[in-house]
Amino acid sequence: MNTPHAYIGRFAPSPTGPLHFGSLVCALGSYLDAVAHGGHWLVRMEDLDPPREEPGAADRILKSLEAHALHWHGPLEWQSRRHALYEGTLAELAARQLIYPCRCSRSQIRLHGGHDNATCRTQVEALGPSALDPQSPCALRLVCAGGEEHFHDIWRGAQCQRIGEDTILKRRDGLYAYQLAVVVDDIDQRVSHVVRGADLLDTTGAQRRLFRLLGATPPQFGHLPLVLGPGGHQKLSKQNHAPAIDDRRAAENLCTALEFLGFHTPVELAGERPEPILKWAAARWQRHQVDMRDRQLH
Repeated sequence: MNTPHAYIGRFAPSPTGPLHFGSLVCALGSYLDAVAHGGHWLVRMEDLDPPREEPGAADRILKSLEAHALHWHGPLEWQSRRHALYEGTLAELAARQLIYPCRCSRSQIRLHGGHDNATCRTQVEALGPSALDPQSPCALRLVCAGGEEHFHDIWRGAQCQRIGEDTILKRRDGLYAYQLAVVVDDIDQRVSHVVRGADLLDTTGAQRRLFRLLGATPPQFGHLPLVLGPGGHQKLSKQNHAPAIDDRRAAENLCTALEFLGFHTPVELAGERPEPILKWAAARWQRHQVDMRDRQLH
């Protein structure tokens, strides 16, 4: 079991493109919540999906964080260097019969309106030892479907999420799944608070279930409002070609991000360097002041 510890937060970007304004809002919110509570703020690069990564994006993200004085308080971690940790966790779960191979295709899952946990497990049992044939690509799923996860979100209050499907922990292509890596890393780094965008709220229940199956107390979660892209229908994202933030305008970017989060900055603050802006913001950070509206940047 993990033991109680001080506030440790983190920001975990994926190097699929440069930092954009929506990412800056999340980074700033998680940083300020940690610093305002006397905690540490870590950065972890979620570079688990090479086919989706953009060359040089990781370096650009780190340089943008530094340009905005968002300095992390511990070693920079790279998920691509932590495979042994993930494999060890899978071995532990396998020994407890908590994972099983799944060969269901996306078309089969779509046809059935979702993954059929019971049928899939029955097919695996019928195959016997051949179910683990390394020549036959399969995903590894966690036995977790059924029941509900209840938790209190820092900003969104009481939440109840039903676990309707066994979570994929390793993909058919052999890559470790986000749901496995993020939980294993948070446990290993003793993360106590996860402050991130509201687009990840729906993943929280399944992650909490895995935390508990691994004998760990889940961190406290808080989901910030989303910056929406043109048209106001989707979040601003790398997939929607969100423009990179201009590191030369770091002070202006920070003030704009603070305004988006609901903190009204004095006009003269925009002429300061990033460090005084962050110091001003950390001294005034109050969770109840965060503007929870998902909206476009104007």
